[in-house]
Amino acid sequence: MSSELLVDVSAGIAVLTLNRPAQQNAFTPAMAAELSAALHRCDAEDAIRAVVITGTPPAFCAGADLSHRTGEVSATIDPPPWQVRKPVIAAVNGHAVGIGLALALQCDLRYMARDAVYGLNQVRRGVLADGYAHWTLPRLVGMANAADIMLTGRTFDGEEAKAMGLANSCLNGAEVLPTALAVAHDLVNGSAPLPVALTKRLMWEGLGMSPTMVGQLETDLNQHVGKSIDGGEAMAAFRDRRQPNWTGSVSTEWPAWDTKPGAERPVLD
Repeated sequence: MSSELLVDVSAGIAVLTLNRPAQQNAFTPAMAAELSAALHRCDAEDAIRAVVITGTPPAFCAGADLSHRTGEVSATIDPPPWQVRKPVIAAVNGHAVGIGLALALQCDLRYMARDAVYGLNQVRRGVLADGYAHWTLPRLVGMANAADIMLTGRTFDGEEAKAMGLANSCLNGAEVLPTALAVAHDLVNGSAPLPVALTKRLMWEGLGMSPTMVGQLETDLNQHVGKSIDGGEAMAAFRDRRQPNWTGSVSTEWPAWDTKPGAERPVLD
């Protein structure tokens, strides 16, 4: 990979660092392609249990590189972080504007710098916010806050992000990445990978499902997990009064289920 994205994998955690510090990590098509490749790897490799996305200081990502069309930049992130079958944590260590903030919104957890500048300011440049922001932001902060942010294009700080529910925690800039890594280590060392992956997928997809469908999937997926490698280990660890040793495989034990619109109930294979 080129220097636009740094990838470090250690102790089950992949740290993906946007790396154009002189341009405040402004997003480019090359960066999008490299991030896509890295996220594919994180999804496929069982040895990677959690992902942290951050930026080389002083910024997280100050938006799209304006020498490229914004839509062409953001549309190439495939898979988006919410589709990766591992927890993806945004360590937003500095300014995150436009596609930079949209990228953080696609992650499962967000730890954000207190004194950084955040915003979806595309309407002030004559275009729409992208990077799935119209889908993620209302779900995170509600319609009223989303309308305020997206219609005005105004900026806000980490304290307001936390108050709205956009940030899981608001911290000094230097504390953001260490905190995100500590959370990632806790996930790797404490949680079973397959249930975590299925919980993540059901939370994101469940937003568009009926309560009946979500309840049925919870039942079906728990039955599937109970038959998995770590399902047996959980029972053995409880019986022996010890900490479990998770060795399950997301890639090989992943179920298939059908949640097509109009289906009376999900079908788990």
